[in-house]
Amino acid sequence: MYSQQQALSQLLNHSPSDVGEQQAQQRIVEFVRANPAYWSRATLAGHLTGSAWITDVRHERAVLLHHKKLAKWLQPGGHIDADDADLVQASLREAREETGLVNLILAQPGIFDLDVHRIPARANEPGHWHLDVRFWFISADENLVLSHESNALRWLSRADIMQLTEEESVLRMVRKSLPV
Repeated sequence: MYSQQQALSQLLNHSPSDVGEQQAQQRIVEFVRANPAYWSRATLAGHLTGSAWITDVRHERAVLLHHKKLAKWLQPGGHIDADDADLVQASLREAREETGLVNLILAQPGIFDLDVHRIPARANEPGHWHLDVRFWFISADENLVLSHESNALRWLSRADIMQLTEEESVLRMVRKSLPV
């Protein structure tokens, strides 16, 4: 994983789309400044995670999965590994693992969205924060492969997503990428 300075540069170059995302950006920047192991699961209070917002080439549908542990419809994403070169590579790896999509292309350079959310405690893990850095990918391939981490995995239209979730951070990504 790259240095704190490289991560901070990428985070500070992102332009948030609303107040909620601006607050997430400030919190993530403060966290990275204070934690040399900002990406490591060993940082128990929290850690950066990498997510992928995936749309089709026409920007009509996006991929969401029904997360087994959280029981919510979310974008693919997860923990950063020590051998991930950077945040975008962590997001890309997670996208491939959780969707089976291989040929993913960045829709735009840089960060697409930022979010901070609480992960509840589990038997072997205390509650902690995920400081989520999201990148937008496009896929011409629509053949999804369900992973063991999800109950369901689907290409969904804007209307479908609005019916399945009230998660503001997901709806914000919909507003940014799927026209009305």
